[in-house]
Amino acid sequence: MLRGADETEDLLRRHAPQVLGALVRRYGHFATAEDAVQEALLAAARQWPDEGVPDNPRGWLIRVASRRLVDQLRADEARRRREEDAALLTPRDAFTAPPPGESRAPSDDDTLTLLFLCCHPALTPAAQVALTLRAVGGLTTAEIARAHLAPEATMAQRISRAKGRIKGVPFRQPVPADRDARLAVVLQVLYLIFNEGYTATSGDALHRADLAREAIRLTRAVRRLLPGEGAVTGLLALMLLTEARTAARTGPHGELIPLDEQDRGRWDRRAIAEGTALVEEALSQGPPGAYQLQAAIAALHDEAERAEDTDWPQILALYDVLVRRAPEPMAGLGRAVAYAMAHGPRAGLGELAALEEQLGGHYRLEAVRAHLLEKAGDREGALAAYRAAAKGTLSGPEAHYLRTRAARLLP
Repeated sequence: MLRGADETEDLLRRHAPQVLGALVRRYGHFATAEDAVQEALLAAARQWPDEGVPDNPRGWLIRVASRRLVDQLRADEARRRREEDAALLTPRDAFTAPPPGESRAPSDDDTLTLLFLCCHPALTPAAQVALTLRAVGGLTTAEIARAHLAPEATMAQRISRAKGRIKGVPFRQPVPADRDARLAVVLQVLYLIFNEGYTATSGDALHRADLAREAIRLTRAVRRLLPGEGAVTGLLALMLLTEARTAARTGPHGELIPLDEQDRGRWDRRAIAEGTALVEEALSQGPPGAYQLQAAIAALHDEAERAEDTDWPQILALYDVLVRRAPEPMAGLGRAVAYAMAHGPRAGLGELAALEEQLGGHYRLEAVRAHLLEKAGDREGALAAYRAAAKGTLSGPEAHYLRTRAARLLP
């Protein structure tokens, strides 16, 4: 079947973590396996748009990546001239071996196992997040660096060191005690993958549906593994309630439409119903954490039939709890918006001042400042802030939206 370049890219991104998981499960050698998978993906990107997608695209990728991996291992062994050739080239499997004559097809469990492998306790939290975003999320090193406000070279070194640290670690699901210890990082990574999918940090498209879908799928898989964990349930609820607005977020030409101007009749009511039910379940599973609180905030937005019906005092109360339990800069920015909606734009601008040290110069801070200055009647200040925000983002739709808002303020 012939596909366009964009469809091929989506297909490759969806299969990449499963192919990597299959190779690591079979051969080990995480870093070499990832290089082999990247070569197979490049080969597919060159061939499939012209020759058509194979009937079994994942199988095709595994065969090509396996050949690349075996060739590389043989070359490495020849250079080292050791007697381990046969041992290193024999596929190894940390799971129960299949019966003779049978081969087990890669499954979604490989991706989940890969997710927990990347969050191995031998790695620092920062390295766990970076490696998982690279191997499971399929983000480029540059995208990961932008998400962490770090230089790309620093992120590349972090990922490389992380691969070396888990070399030789068996490819299998961790025991329950280890799994629970890794859960916080796993959820953080899934949240970052979803955020990159929901609002891409660069490029011409606002939404990367492949990343958002994959984050939701993996979060569902983790929830099946840990159904009573409130943080997992809360994160899934947050994703569903946020993704439910996707159809209304962009106009006919891909332009960004802010929340208060969206056609709420286009929101996915089924996803909202599921997400709202999950919020109620998550809040009954113990003291609420960051994901449960953010999901509750998202539910209040989605339940409002009109923008003016939004319960901003209740949202502000939830943000007050959130910033005490998880004092992240972006949570503080969300609280400042809620404060402004509850107490007026000038009051909100006062709240922004407290975030300057953490977010000074970040385009999202400038965008919120511009919005509040515009509401307060300061056209010149808003114009300057909109322009600064537009210069700070690498997202085409966001930059276009911010420039459009600035143009409306010109004499």
